[in-house]
Amino acid sequence: MRAFSAVLLLLLLHHLFVSPTSALDFLFNSFSNITNATNLTLINDARLDGAAIRLTNDTNQFAVGRVFFPKKIPMKPTSNSTSVASFSTSFVFSVLPDIASSPGFGLCFVLSNSTSPPNSLASQYFGLFTNTTVPFVAPLLAVEFDTGQNPEFNDPDGNHIGIDLNNVDSASTTPAGYYNSTGGFVPVQMRTGQNVRAWIEFDGSNLEFNVTVAPTNVSRPSLPTLTYRETKIANYVSAEMFVGFSASKTQWIEAQRVLAWSFSDNGVARDINTTNLPVFQLVSPSTSLSSGAIAGISIGCVVFVLILASGFYLYWWKKRMEGEETDEIEDWELEFWPHRFSNEELREATGGFSNDQLLGSGGFGKVYKGTLSNGTEIAVKCVNHDSKQGLREFMAEIASMGRLQHKHLVQMRGWCRKRNELMLVYDYMPNGSLNRWIFDKPKKVLGWDRRRRVLADVAEGLNYLHHGWDQMVVHRDIKSSNILLDAEMRGRLGDFGLAKLYEHGEVPNTTRVVGTLGYLAPELATVAAPTAASDVYSFGVVLLEVACGRKPIKMDAAEDEEVLIDWVRELYVRGRVGEAADPRIKGEYEAEEMEIALKLGLACCHPHPQRRPNMRDIVAVLVGEAAAATAPAALLSELARGDSSVGGGDGCSDEESMEAAPLQLRQPSV
Repeated sequence: MRAFSAVLLLLLLHHLFVSPTSALDFLFNSFSNITNATNLTLINDARLDGAAIRLTNDTNQFAVGRVFFPKKIPMKPTSNSTSVASFSTSFVFSVLPDIASSPGFGLCFVLSNSTSPPNSLASQYFGLFTNTTVPFVAPLLAVEFDTGQNPEFNDPDGNHIGIDLNNVDSASTTPAGYYNSTGGFVPVQMRTGQNVRAWIEFDGSNLEFNVTVAPTNVSRPSLPTLTYRETKIANYVSAEMFVGFSASKTQWIEAQRVLAWSFSDNGVARDINTTNLPVFQLVSPSTSLSSGAIAGISIGCVVFVLILASGFYLYWWKKRMEGEETDEIEDWELEFWPHRFSNEELREATGGFSNDQLLGSGGFGKVYKGTLSNGTEIAVKCVNHDSKQGLREFMAEIASMGRLQHKHLVQMRGWCRKRNELMLVYDYMPNGSLNRWIFDKPKKVLGWDRRRRVLADVAEGLNYLHHGWDQMVVHRDIKSSNILLDAEMRGRLGDFGLAKLYEHGEVPNTTRVVGTLGYLAPELATVAAPTAASDVYSFGVVLLEVACGRKPIKMDAAEDEEVLIDWVRELYVRGRVGEAADPRIKGEYEAEEMEIALKLGLACCHPHPQRRPNMRDIVAVLVGEAAAATAPAALLSELARGDSSVGGGDGCSDEESMEAAPLQLRQPSV
């Protein structure tokens, strides 16, 4: 009798804690008849779009949308339990860009204990995650269907699926596709608007994901596209979690839709009827017209063109006489950057390029603040008519900025060309340039914590230019006035007008020295071939400038204090390098921390390029990611003495000639 009671108790406990208390099983063959309040929870830009759910909004420059089933599913008996429940889901989605060559974004299937994940960045990272330098811990799992390649997060290509464990940097990825009956892999392009079906099976007992994708006209493949099995999955699961979808985008239009959804946490999800689902595609001319219809249309078009030709010609001639005509689009213009603003649109945004909207001027021309018709603030850089830099640099800037995306680079949004007048459109940075906050705001001196954070931001952006893309971008004009601060006082590197784009390993071909006096690396005086190392030198000057609160060349200083680098180096020789720190921020930093920053600046400004640290090492120091990011003590000693023979062809490697010493800054506050 006692044994029977024990068995009965075990069965009861199994029913309460292992078996789901209320199985969740639903099927939406379409979303044409649902209501927001009772069936689904739509968040931010997510909305019903006929029989589908549209996750982002075309009219918003930055959009993020999520949709969740309103009831949480049980995933663990308790939050500390190692027992995880299983589930099965299937859905149909469609991703259709407005411009095929624009950057892609994709969407995610999500399990989260919150419908608004903490610290998620709007319009980036599928609307779910923060950036990798500011980690946070929260129960969140996602299966991404990514239609864009971001080298910053090790994406293999622009068409892949991946498993994300509370991090946009996927734990596992594989190209999108399926295995046919013979075992051959068939790629599936997820960014053509075609309806793609996905199956996700999660085995809680083995902590294993099996993900499969295929077009809706293909039966479910027997082999999964991606299998991921890892015990740490349990760390990202809470007792109860919401299930749903999330997506985001920036200024490029990409329609991310969910057309049908089936889910079950008690067996295999029910099959979806895909026969009546809508199909989304870009509007294109019909190819099914009869030859007679085509002939009639052709004749009508010819007659129409002949009638209107004179009118168009007169209109064009009038605009030319008024000086308002717009040149026809060259082939290279669309190749480099798809979004072209009209001259009238930018003129209206800037109040006719009013002096009241003037933000500043430089070697390339004037920069104006503008506001588009949708309320978005922009900065418009107008290249001078007589600018000697001309069209070549304009093309280089488009080629560089139009394809680079990083949170610490000023994002270029488009361009305009009217005859010889060239205009570049950027995101507006409301807090201006860094040098204003160091030198021009005596009553609002920027504190050390914010200065250090801006330096770390710029270092990350420059590291992306040097190492984070399939091509290297050498900025060539890094200075404090080219570092801009956004609304959150985060640093962004701007002004790529002098950027030189070339393949990794290729010797840059240039015949003239460009840059700003005081920031130029010494080797550029004899060899006009800027490299990543010359960018590092300029960044080192900025680091010293920010830490010391002094410009690189101070004309009103004593002769022995005129050049910032020489002054800091001399203090280092005397063992008093800490005295170089900006006296206005005294008491805001630890002495050791400031000394490390100043020494790092000196190391970046070493006279020999091969002895300077690279941007990866600099980022590791400034953001505090390395346990012991090293800088050569012997190198700093040679540097302080001004030894011009350092690195001078003795055949020794860096490891043989340098003695490592710990060098680390604490993590910048956010």
